[in-house]
Amino acid sequence: MASRSILNIRFQEKLWFFCSPGIVRRKSVLCANGVVKNVPGVQPGTGDALPDGNRLATHVPNNDTHKPQIPTAWHPCVRPEQNLTARTCYGSQIRHFATMNTHRPGPMPDYQVDPYHLLEDDLKDVYTYVRNALRRNTYQEDLYEIATYYFDGNGKAIRPMVAILMARAINYHMYKEKSGLLASQREVAMISEMIHTASLVHDDVIDQSDFRRGKPSVNVMWNHKKVTMAGDFILAVASMMIARLKNDDVTLVLSQVVSDLVQGEFMQLGSKETENERFAHYLTKTYRKTASLIANSVKSVSILAGADEELSDLTYQYGRNLGLAFQLVDDLLDFVSSSAAMGKPTAADLKLGLATAPVLFACEKYPELNPMIMRRFQEPGDVEKAFELVHKSQGLEQTQFLAKQHCSEAIRIANMFKESPYQKGLVVAADYVLNRMK
Repeated sequence: MASRSILNIRFQEKLWFFCSPGIVRRKSVLCANGVVKNVPGVQPGTGDALPDGNRLATHVPNNDTHKPQIPTAWHPCVRPEQNLTARTCYGSQIRHFATMNTHRPGPMPDYQVDPYHLLEDDLKDVYTYVRNALRRNTYQEDLYEIATYYFDGNGKAIRPMVAILMARAINYHMYKEKSGLLASQREVAMISEMIHTASLVHDDVIDQSDFRRGKPSVNVMWNHKKVTMAGDFILAVASMMIARLKNDDVTLVLSQVVSDLVQGEFMQLGSKETENERFAHYLTKTYRKTASLIANSVKSVSILAGADEELSDLTYQYGRNLGLAFQLVDDLLDFVSSSAAMGKPTAADLKLGLATAPVLFACEKYPELNPMIMRRFQEPGDVEKAFELVHKSQGLEQTQFLAKQHCSEAIRIANMFKESPYQKGLVVAADYVLNRMK
């Protein structure tokens, strides 16, 4: 045990060394497996991609105080589309890292900033704005009714809130008080909520859900063909709004979100044989289905502000970490919250045959979960048994720890921007994601 503890501490010391923003390594590359290697003829700070899918360490001395320093290495899983060997290595690393008891993330800062109050004027008409955009593009009452069913004002509007927070934080970071929120940045915030809601509509059809946000789901209210087309309609209107921004870079970035959503859904329909592959598969699916939208939305508002590639990538990394943490917490709440608090049945993922982080972590202690995962919990008693084993294991605590790691990374990135109420709001948003009740 003593030997294992020493190894754990050494591993974390190395991870801290590689991730410390104060360390500069010239001509070095942080590989997906955590190994730093020299690459002749390639300079750091360029963000150049290498043939094997790794990326250069980007922290270099910078005398320009206008933009924050980019850290040497991000939290693992920077590139979820990496090759299988790299992703498998990451799955093993992060599961090992999440079980350690040393150097746990400290308490989240308390900035006494309420992002929703801070953005009250920006957010008050979110759903009205979206409903109006949908109305302008159809006068078919049934289509409009289905498409606006979830835009009833009862959602938390987390994605627009984060996008507008980032927009205002970046505007202040670059121009101080000289620039308010751009109309195009606000448009991106609305588009993000539309893409998200369209994905919920399609998910309800695929999953045969009965409840969503505390009321009957859209597929219970209308037939599946109409619901599917209504989801397509929301995406079509969002696409037109993207085109009207007339920014090629933003169009590419937001188009990637739709591609990621589809690929993530396909990944959710499959499973992997080996434990390491399974965890990497889950994290990549989580990025594509949840984190990509948040990451690329905040990247888009920074592009619209005129941010350079380094700064826009920094905002992307904030959104990616926040999005991964959000889904990890959601997966955890599926095991510990009441149906009333969740607005949908608990243990819903198990009933759908999905093995989320708490189950995958629980496999370490209870390997009998592996055959259940491969048969997607289809045999009688599988769901109940898996639910019990997750609660008997450390799966929930490990999931929470991993979520906190991603939130801590998001906070570290937010603290690299110039101090402002909106920058503090980004920190509080990460704390909110970690501690939300539903």
